[in-house]
Amino acid sequence: MRGIETPVREIRREIFREVANVAYHSENINNDIEAIPYKLVTGDEAKHRESIYRERAVVSERVRLAMGMSLRPEDRPVHITDGIQESNIDSKYYEPPLMQVIPSACDACDENKYEVSNMCRGCVAHPCKQVCPKGAISMVNGHSYIDQEKCIKCGRCKQVCPYDAIAKKQRPCQKACGVNAIGSDQYGRAKIDSEKCVSCGMCMVSCPFGAIADKSQVFQLIRAMKNKTKVMAIVAPAIIGQFGKNVSIKNIKAALMEIGFTDVFEVALGADMGAMKEARHYVEKVATGELPFSLTSCCPSWSMLAKKYFPELIDSVSNELTPMVATARSVKVEYPDAKVVFIGPCAAKKLEASRSDVRSDVDFVITFEELAGVFEANGIDFSKYDNEESIHNATGAGRGYAVAGGVAGAIEACIKEYYPGVEVNIEHAEGLDACKKMLLLAKAGKKQGCLIEGMGCPGGCIAGAGTNIPIAMAKKEVQNFVQSSSKAMPPKELQDVELL
Repeated sequence: MRGIETPVREIRREIFREVANVAYHSENINNDIEAIPYKLVTGDEAKHRESIYRERAVVSERVRLAMGMSLRPEDRPVHITDGIQESNIDSKYYEPPLMQVIPSACDACDENKYEVSNMCRGCVAHPCKQVCPKGAISMVNGHSYIDQEKCIKCGRCKQVCPYDAIAKKQRPCQKACGVNAIGSDQYGRAKIDSEKCVSCGMCMVSCPFGAIADKSQVFQLIRAMKNKTKVMAIVAPAIIGQFGKNVSIKNIKAALMEIGFTDVFEVALGADMGAMKEARHYVEKVATGELPFSLTSCCPSWSMLAKKYFPELIDSVSNELTPMVATARSVKVEYPDAKVVFIGPCAAKKLEASRSDVRSDVDFVITFEELAGVFEANGIDFSKYDNEESIHNATGAGRGYAVAGGVAGAIEACIKEYYPGVEVNIEHAEGLDACKKMLLLAKAGKKQGCLIEGMGCPGGCIAGAGTNIPIAMAKKEVQNFVQSSSKAMPPKELQDVELL
C-alpha cells in the first residue's frame, strides 16, 4: 500500500488539516475540537464502516493522537478534549507510547491462519491432506477443510495445492513488524508491546483499516508559532519530491516561512558533519583494529534495535551526533532562544528528540505527512505555487543520506577522498528483519572491519512512515537532488567541529 493514495491516507491528512486549522484559527479550542468528527463524518450513511457513529468514534481518537494525547479509556465516556489543558501548550508535549492501536478502528485480523478458499476443487489427489504432518486436513462436503486446533501453521498444504486454494491469513501490521512487537488483546485486536517496539511505524503504514497511528506535535508547534516564538525548521533531504515532482527546496522553504517558520535549514548540513566524523572514526578505530566494526546511528529504529536486542554490541554503535541533532545544535548556537523543528519522513525521530541520554536540541518533530495537512490548512497548493526563498546548499554526500546505502556511501566517499589508501568494508541492511540478521552476523564475528549501516525502513528514510509518495519516485527525486548539488563532498574541517 506504500505510496498509494488510499482513503486511509486521505483521512489522516484531513485530521492533521483540521487540527492545524483549530491551532491556527480557533477562538474556542474545546468546541472546535469536539466538532471535528461531525465536520468530517457528515450525513446519515457511513463511507467506510458499518455506521457513522463508529466512524466518528475513530475520528475522535485520531484527533486526540494528532494533538499528542493518549486514547480515551474504553470503559467510560470521555470527551475528546478531556486532558486538553496539558496538550494546549507551545512547547514539546509527549506522553508515551508513540504508536497506538485505535480499538474502534481495529478489525481484529487473524494473526496467523491457513484457510481453504472457494477455489478448492476437491481434487482426487488431495495433496494438502497427504502432506499435513498433523492430520489437520479432512474432506468436508467435497472440499478440503483445515482443523485449526490441529494446524501448526507449517504451510505445507499451501505449497502443494495445485489451485492455490489455500490462503495464508496474516495480520498485516504483525507481518510488517520486524521485532515481533504486535500480539493480540483479549478481544483479538492488535496490541503493541512497547517494550519490544522500536517505533519504526511500519505497522502503521501497513494497516489497511488505519487502526494504528502515532502521536503528533503539530498542535503544540503551531501554538508556538502563533505566540510569536522564533521557530526554525530543519528539513530532512528526503523532503524533495514529497509535495510535488517540480517542487524545489526553495519552494518548500518559502511555503514554510509563509505558514509561520522564521527560517529553514537543511539537515543534510548535519549529515555532512556526520559523514566526516564517521570517516575519521572508521579510519582511527575500525581500520586499525581497535574496534571490530562500527554501526551507524542515523536511523533511530536501527539504533534502538541494536541497543534493545544486542546490548553487547552497544560500544560499536557510533557516538557521533545524528544529522538531526547536529543540525539542531548548530542552529541553536546561532539562535539560542529559538525553537527547532525537525521535519522528516520518520516517526521514530519523535522519540530520538525526546530521549534523555543525549540532548537533542530539537523542540518538535513532524513528518511530511503531517506537514501536508498543515499546508492544506493554510491554503498552500504546490501545483500553483511558485514562491522561492534561497537556502544554503548542503553537499551531495549529505543529501544522499535519505536513500538506503547513502549513509555508508557518503562515509566511504569521505574516506577515499581524505584518507587515500585506507580500505573500507561496507555493509548495509534495510528493514528490521534484515537489520537483525546483520547484527547477529556481527555478533558472531562475521563482520570484522566493517562499517555497517542499518535502516529500519526498507528503502531508507525515503520509505519512512511519514512520507507522501511512492518509494521508487522518492528515490529518483533524491538522486536528482544529490546530482544537482553544487558541491559533492563536505570539507575535511567539518570533522573538527564540536557542537557541545
